[in-house]
Amino acid sequence: MLPIASPNHRFRRLKRSPALRAMVQENSLSVGDLIWPVFLCDGVNIRQPIVSMPGVERLSLDLVVKAAEEAASLGIPAICLFPYTDPALKTVGCEEAWNPNNLTNRAIRAIKSAVPEIAVMTDVALDPYNALGHDGLVVDGVILNDETVEALVKMALMQAEAGADILGPSDMMDGRIGAMRGALEAAGHEGVAILSYAAKYASAFYGPFRDAVGASGALKGDKKTYQMNPANSDEALRLVERDLREGADMVMVKPGMPYLDICRRVKDAFGAPTFAYQVSGEYAMIMGAAQNGWIDGDKAMIESLMAFKRAGCDGVLTYFAPRAARAIRAGL
Repeated sequence: MLPIASPNHRFRRLKRSPALRAMVQENSLSVGDLIWPVFLCDGVNIRQPIVSMPGVERLSLDLVVKAAEEAASLGIPAICLFPYTDPALKTVGCEEAWNPNNLTNRAIRAIKSAVPEIAVMTDVALDPYNALGHDGLVVDGVILNDETVEALVKMALMQAEAGADILGPSDMMDGRIGAMRGALEAAGHEGVAILSYAAKYASAFYGPFRDAVGASGALKGDKKTYQMNPANSDEALRLVERDLREGADMVMVKPGMPYLDICRRVKDAFGAPTFAYQVSGEYAMIMGAAQNGWIDGDKAMIESLMAFKRAGCDGVLTYFAPRAARAIRAGL
């Protein structure tokens, strides 16, 4: 016969009611933990649904401003911008990336004018502007590191000039954080923060995102020569350490849920502000299962976001941000 539960160790005592469960809950999720990634497109009053990301749309600038107003009203502290660039503007040299009047820079100015209290984060990488779909400049099939860093610095300076609060270098080139930090300081933008995509893996979970920014068809080859091997863990710590040393204010692990162990290791090792990106593939899986009635979408959404907090993250970039904010306010 199996022994009965010891009266001294009945863990169910603290699960008996919502009040008791709340008293001993170890982690919490708040609206202030959320960053909302949004996709931009040119035009006026335009919404372009992204088929592989149910419920997500590309928004024209006027609607992006309204999205920022919505985010601020919900208490979401930051919005992150990703442009869908007209294919006619994409070149091998990626010159549109540092055009002061490109789509992203116009959106930054419009949002900061209408909703100055919300933090605007940007993406610093060349893939939305690259005719070859890569995050860096390509010559004879090789992604050039140092030349790409020079281009990224020009891009970062234009975004800072436009009023960005946070730059998000997602390119994974070596030395780009130090170069950007030095250029920002020299140009008088010492207040602009850098949230480095320090541990960004070469992942299959990015597919819907590439649809959203129009990079899927353009990409030649893969990104394994600069993004991380999914089999590696110690390397992530070396990358994070380097980026913090070069001047990153915050660091990110991307993707999110398949790499919760990396989030935990980064936070434990450095104690720096640590974020995760719940990427497009993660979002699409939850939404697809929910739409088929296989899972409760809202509960799965909150559970997935709580997992990031449990793993040590200070915040999460998630396409669920407005929906999650409403659910949190409703006490879900």
